[in-house]
Amino acid sequence: MADRVTVIGWDGSPLTAAARSALSAATLVAGAAHHLALPEVPPGAERIRLGSVDLAARRIAGHRGSPVVLADGDPGFFGVVRTLRAPQHGLEVEVVPAVSSVAAAFARAGMPWDDAQIVVAHSRTLRRAVNVCRAHPKVAVLTSPGAGPAELALLLDGVHRTFVICEELGTEREQVTVLTSDKVADHSWRDPNVVVVIGGAVTTQGGAGWVAGREPGYPTQVRGWALPRGESGPAAEGESSQLRAAQLARLGPRTGDLVWDIGCGSGRLAADAARFGAAVIAVDDDPAACIAADAAARRHGVLLQTVRGRAPHVLERLPEPDVVRIGGGGVPVVTACADRRPERIVTHASTRDEAEAIGAALTEGGYAVECALLQSVELDPADWSERERSVVFLLAGNRREPAS
Repeated sequence: MADRVTVIGWDGSPLTAAARSALSAATLVAGAAHHLALPEVPPGAERIRLGSVDLAARRIAGHRGSPVVLADGDPGFFGVVRTLRAPQHGLEVEVVPAVSSVAAAFARAGMPWDDAQIVVAHSRTLRRAVNVCRAHPKVAVLTSPGAGPAELALLLDGVHRTFVICEELGTEREQVTVLTSDKVADHSWRDPNVVVVIGGAVTTQGGAGWVAGREPGYPTQVRGWALPRGESGPAAEGESSQLRAAQLARLGPRTGDLVWDIGCGSGRLAADAARFGAAVIAVDDDPAACIAADAAARRHGVLLQTVRGRAPHVLERLPEPDVVRIGGGGVPVVTACADRRPERIVTHASTRDEAEAIGAALTEGGYAVECALLQSVELDPADWSERERSVVFLLAGNRREPAS
């Protein structure tokens, strides 16, 4: 029974001496069709067309001999190594790596990639991968059938990006195409491909960085969130930093999420949510509020999309949200948002009657409701006099999952 498997990465270049040595001794070779057609594969070796890696791992574990797995790029980077190392298979894995497809794609584009986000798009994660492309100025997307360049571009509707599409890297059929996102869906693309998605008016990091990926909130590096007025630009009337902090805590925005900020006001909460790595759509009927939200995003070095229009009608054309903050509009807007089934809805009310009406709408929409009365008093530390007082009902609705 096999207890050791050699995994060889292949990037289209000639195999290394170590890879050729391992392959020449193989009694079982697993890989895609183009891997199994390599001349170095021994004629007498058993061949497995690699579909389900888990099924292949079980066959490898039961094989008597020297198994080898061939995989594109670096098999330890979103590759087969993780599955092969799963405890249930009992396999010891030796890896002969190659250049990852992401590194090759950025090399073809002539760009550094230590500041890029890297995501995998398939049927279950496509929407979240698109949200990362909305929120970050440089993203590499490892695609799959049904979750390729065209699908990415269609879901990015209304957000301008440039796509560098690298098809069949390392093969004779390799092709690199640069298109704006509005043109990508008009073409058919060959698998496998890697898409580098670039765009957004955010200053890129100059000089050497210190951490892979883009630091949230760069380049301003403002420490903290829900900052008091004077430290994060002008506030909208009646908008307190304490309320924004409580709303953000209940929203919990994170990478891959899409946040709706309806009635965005100054845009400060929208910008803060984007600093957590989430994609944000800031909605307001007031053009001045949309301008303020764009300015807040620039001030904090983040990307967000502004949409001018009156809720709830404007919400019909927006992509599905993960969490929603409602800054105004009352019960009709709450009901419209609940119909879209986000995981969480956060809003506030100035009176108990309004809070009860909103709570009832959330409950009827299938949400468990939390309500708190928040009172804050801002003091002037020079003489400890009262500067501003705020009393508000904070409401959060958490989506109830249907009973199984």
